[in-house]
Amino acid sequence: MNTASSMRRSKAFNLANMLTYGRLVAVPAVVALLFWPEDHWSRWIALAVFALAGITDYLDGYVARTYAQQSALGRMLDPIADKLLVAACLLMLVADKTIQSWSIWAAIVILCREILVSGLREFLAELKVGVPVSRVAKWKTTAQIVSVGFLIAGPAGETVLPGTVLIGTILLWVSAILTIYTGWDYLKTGIHHMMDEG
Repeated sequence: MNTASSMRRSKAFNLANMLTYGRLVAVPAVVALLFWPEDHWSRWIALAVFALAGITDYLDGYVARTYAQQSALGRMLDPIADKLLVAACLLMLVADKTIQSWSIWAAIVILCREILVSGLREFLAELKVGVPVSRVAKWKTTAQIVSVGFLIAGPAGETVLPGTVLIGTILLWVSAILTIYTGWDYLKTGIHHMMDEG
């Protein structure tokens, strides 16, 4: 019993999972820093934390595969950490008006898709149906992370690279379009299995 318990603890605190925990901790850190959007130093630190979190997103998967540290906990927390980080940043960027006007719709599409896909994944998991991540979904994730990074830099980034907000906004729309495309793939799979169940 003690051996089994210690093995579970060791998996929970392996390097891959620790990287994922770090990404979860980054969520409130970035949100707190974006409470002072007019302060350039706050935006640069928020961008640095966000960038580190993005790097851990790649590293935790790599470490898990390379060093056989894959676990059920890691598989559950990894997408949750990603979605929380992006969703929290989008909400803060809308609140401080970095994302405004029609571009708010791009943020809404991204958030709604994440909720839809999470529900479909849960439904399909109960049916023991796996949905592999497509290449387009990876492009979507990359565009999303890069766009949010540019938008976090926002006015601070404009002092270094004029057009920072515009670049971030364009990439946000690109990721929203890719989001609709990949979300439709998940929806088709879900509908197919719902019909089969019915």
